Amino acid sequence: MIVLKFGGSSVADAACMRQVAFLVGAALPRSPLVVLSAMGKTTNGLFDAAKAAEAGDLPLALERHRALLAAHRKAAVELFDGNPPEALEAAIADLFGELELLLKGVGMLRELSPRSMDAIASLGERLSTRIFAACMEGVWVDARTVMRTDAVFGEGAPQPEAVRELAALHLAPHLGPGRAVVTQGYIGATENGLTTTLGRGGSDYSAALFGAALGAEEVQIWTDVEGVLTCDPRIVPEALPISDLSFAEAAELAAFGAKVLHPATIQPAVEAGIPVTVRHTQKPEGRFTTISAEVQTGRPITALASRGPVTVLTVSSSRMLAQSGFLARLFEVFGRREVSVDLVATAEVSVSLTVEADVPLKALLQDLAVFAKVEVHEGRAIIAAVGERLKSTPGVGAQLLSSLGDINVEMISMGANEINLSLVVKQESTSEALRRLHRVLVGSTP
Repeated sequence: MIVLKFGGSSVADAACMRQVAFLVGAALPRSPLVVLSAMGKTTNGLFDAAKAAEAGDLPLALERHRALLAAHRKAAVELFDGNPPEALEAAIADLFGELELLLKGVGMLRELSPRSMDAIASLGERLSTRIFAACMEGVWVDARTVMRTDAVFGEGAPQPEAVRELAALHLAPHLGPGRAVVTQGYIGATENGLTTTLGRGGSDYSAALFGAALGAEEVQIWTDVEGVLTCDPRIVPEALPISDLSFAEAAELAAFGAKVLHPATIQPAVEAGIPVTVRHTQKPEGRFTTISAEVQTGRPITALASRGPVTVLTVSSSRMLAQSGFLARLFEVFGRREVSVDLVATAEVSVSLTVEADVPLKALLQDLAVFAKVEVHEGRAIIAAVGERLKSTPGVGAQLLSSLGDINVEMISMGANEINLSLVVKQESTSEALRRLHRVLVGSTP
């Protein structure tokens, strides 16, 4: 069997859903599990409605409710040529009735807890899958009966062993050639049945977890690009799809800003040895990317990614020289403040490192000032050059740096593995740096 995951842009309206139905229909011999996101901008609409209710503007919240209801009813009517099944109309009415009650409760209390927000946010996926399952005459399964998570609302952590057991109970019996089983990405539930979400972008993660739990042959991620590209096409228009990626390359690219994959998507597939393919919903015959553990391309550079803004901190102290324990003391501060560090470069009496732009900088600097001097450089960006043979290919570093010309590189970090060389530049230089690097180092890499 295979897992097919479709994002919000793939199910944005009736026309998009018909294309998805065509793709699922072609996959019916392979016993597909279909994992859907909410339609289009539904999740944003649900968040807006919830926040309006919390602010005491219940009329605005209910106006957003009516707009969402109209969009979903329109999709259902168009999919069924003006005559949707009574059972589908009843399901849509029930779900929007649930939404109305939740919004009124938030409005009455003027409180929007993470638990309430998850209950509201879950309605997007529950609606899209109800409509699509009716369109396919498939089996609808509530993902909350399978995706067991902890009780951290808004960022629920799945429990893979429980997911595997529940998938065998609630999903596997329905799977078979000629039948589509439809469920939701992004949402789950605690052991006590409380609705949770996996965080924004979590539908890819859901698909990989379901695939691993069911021993799928393949997980297909259908989106609006022809696979993973050599660079962000909005910055580098000549960026091309990459035919195959190793899991390690894909994870590095995702962590450093590639937009196609949620970083956590990769891990369940890695552990289960299941290939992941990234495909374009509107161009099913086009190019796509296969991500698997077995790929050994030997490419020095596969793709470029960037992330910013970030802040560079350079921590200096003469006491660092020949002194044991300095780095332990330094990183204890970051751990206590719950600040993640991305890149690190060390010298005899200083350490440079990057952190996200939204860290509690003032408090961090106060703690560090007790034993070191700190220079702060904000408005920087990380550019990552990723490739399996990057470290072991002579001359690549020289090519990379010389291609940048007059763009100043403020920090260089080679990853702990051999596949990631990261550079820090001023954020305003990022786009030009990516274009130069892509032209010289990636070029027409397939």
